[in-house]
Amino acid sequence: MRTGVWLVGARGSVATTSVVGALALRAGLAGPTGCVTELPDLRGPALPAFTDLVFGGHDVATTPLAKRAEALADAGVLPARLVAALTDELAAVERALRPAPAGGTQADRAAATVRDLTEFRSRHGLDRVVVVNVSATEPAARPHPAHVDPDALPTALAGPDEVLPPSSLYAYAAVRAGCPYVDFTPSTGLRLPALAALAVRRGIPYAGHDGKTGETLVKSVLAPMFAMRHLAVRSWSGVNLLGGGDGATLADPAANAAKVESKQRVLGETLGYLPQGGTRIEYVEALGDFKTAWDLVTFAGFLGTGMRMEFTWHGCDSALAAPLVLDLARLTAAAHAAGHAGPLADLAFFFKDPLDTATHSLSEQWNRLCGFARRLHAGGGADAPRH
Repeated sequence: MRTGVWLVGARGSVATTSVVGALALRAGLAGPTGCVTELPDLRGPALPAFTDLVFGGHDVATTPLAKRAEALADAGVLPARLVAALTDELAAVERALRPAPAGGTQADRAAATVRDLTEFRSRHGLDRVVVVNVSATEPAARPHPAHVDPDALPTALAGPDEVLPPSSLYAYAAVRAGCPYVDFTPSTGLRLPALAALAVRRGIPYAGHDGKTGETLVKSVLAPMFAMRHLAVRSWSGVNLLGGGDGATLADPAANAAKVESKQRVLGETLGYLPQGGTRIEYVEALGDFKTAWDLVTFAGFLGTGMRMEFTWHGCDSALAAPLVLDLARLTAAAHAAGHAGPLADLAFFFKDPLDTATHSLSEQWNRLCGFARRLHAGGGADAPRH
C-alpha cells in the first residue's frame, strides 16, 4: 500500500527527523527503536511498510531539507553518518516539498493545498495520502459561526475574514482532498464541529492531538498509579524547559496557554479531580532541540500521612516524536483503507489530549490500541465488533 505522508511544517525538526528516520529504515541503515508499530502486538499486514512511505509537504521556511538534517546532526539529534549516507534520498524528498500556500482568501489557499495533495498522490501513484501536522503550536481558535456549520464554511472561507486557524485550514483541505489527517500538535485542527461533520460525511478518519513524548507520557503512567492505590494527590507542579523552534513558539503566551491546557487535562480526567499546582513552560534557547521537565508531586496516604515524589525527564523532542509520526501515518492509512471515518479514539495512546475519549491511562490506551491493530490485521473494517 503505497502511502504518501504529507508533512505540514516539513522543514521543521520533527518532520526532518521523521523523514531521515524513515529513509534510514528503508535503506537498512537503522533499526525501528521507538516505532511502536514494529512491536509484535501491533505489527502486521494491514500497515504500509516503511518502504511504501513517500514524503512530501508544505512549509513557510525555505532552508533545504538536507541542510536542516545537517544542522540536526551538528546538534546531536541525528547521526551524521545517516545524513551523509542519505544525500540522494533527501534530495528526492526535497523535490516533493512545496511552499505553504499564501495570499488570497482562505478558500484560495485551501484550493491550492488540495491541488498540491492531489498532484502528489497522482505523480507518485499513491493509494492514499495522510496529512500530518507537525508545525508550530498556534493559539486557540477565535469563535466563528461557520465553525459549527459545514455547509456555511465554503462561503465563509471565500470572504475576507480569517475564519479558520492554519491547522484547521489544512484539515479542511485534507478532507476535501480525501486525505486522513493527524494533528501532532495541540492546535485546533479538526476539532471544530463543522470540520468533524465534514470528515464523517466524506469518510475520512482523523487522529490527534498533541503527541505524547515526554513529561505527559510519564504522567499518564503515574497518575493512574495514584488513583488505583487510592492515594490523594494534593499537588502536581511541573516546569518544562524547551529549546528549539517549539520552545521559541511557546514563548508566545497564547500558544503557551494552549499547550499547558493540553498537558494538564491528563491529571483531571485520570484522577477525577485537579490537584493544586500547574505546568510552566519556559524557552531556553541554549537547550536546542532537547528538553528538561521537573515535576514535584505531593500526596497523602493512610491516615493523611503526607509524602512526595519528584522526577526529572531529559529528552530530545524530535527523536521522541519522529517514530510516533511514522506510527501514526501507518495506522491512520490502514484505518482509512479499512473504511474508518471520524475521530480515531483507539489511537489515544499517542496523544496528550486524545480525541473522543477521556481515557488517559497509558496501559488502558495500549490495550485499546492493540485491539484496534488486531482488527485491522484481521481485515476488520469500521463496523467490525470490538472485543
